[in-house]
Amino acid sequence: MAARIAGRGTVSGLGTVLSLALGALWWWAVVRLAVTHDAGPLEGAVAAGGWGLSLLPVHCVAKARAAGVVAQGRWRTAWRRAERPRG
Repeated sequence: MAARIAGRGTVSGLGTVLSLALGALWWWAVVRLAVTHDAGPLEGAVAAGGWGLSLLPVHCVAKARAAGVVAQGRWRTAWRRAERPRG
């Protein structure tokens, strides 16, 4: 049991170190683009790639657990109910 816990800690520790290293690399590229005149396409690609990763939907929920989700095959009924006039 202790080996399994230690293994998980090692993996999450590596993930943290990797995240910090990639974050530092991104900041280096952004600062280099802002400060120096000789920054090139490498710095631009790193900065744009890091910014693009921030747009990923990382807070996803499984469809079965999502609030207000329509069951599979029920879209037609849901659209009809939505189009029906209220009142």
